[in-house]
Amino acid sequence: MKKTILLSAMSLCVAMASAKDIKTLVVTTTPQMHCASCENKIKGNLRFEKGVRRIETDIPQQTVTIEFDAEKTSADALIKAFGKFGYKAAPVQKDEKKESPQK
Repeated sequence: MKKTILLSAMSLCVAMASAKDIKTLVVTTTPQMHCASCENKIKGNLRFEKGVRRIETDIPQQTVTIEFDAEKTSADALIKAFGKFGYKAAPVQKDEKKESPQK
């Protein structure tokens, strides 16, 4: 019984020590995304940046949401990475998001 408790405690300590610092960055781009080709260009290039875990694009709201490991990269580095493939990125504050067009 003591071994089981000890192993459980050690496993928990290891899991906590290896926890990642995952952050989310929302940006808008210049030029704006207007088609699937733009989306694919952004996703295809950003996926090679160190620390990027997930990329979501939203054409109607003109946003790119990037989930990244803050131990491997930073928001500034990701914003600069857009320049490598012909875009400029600017962070979007939560209250700045554009409303989706109503159908």
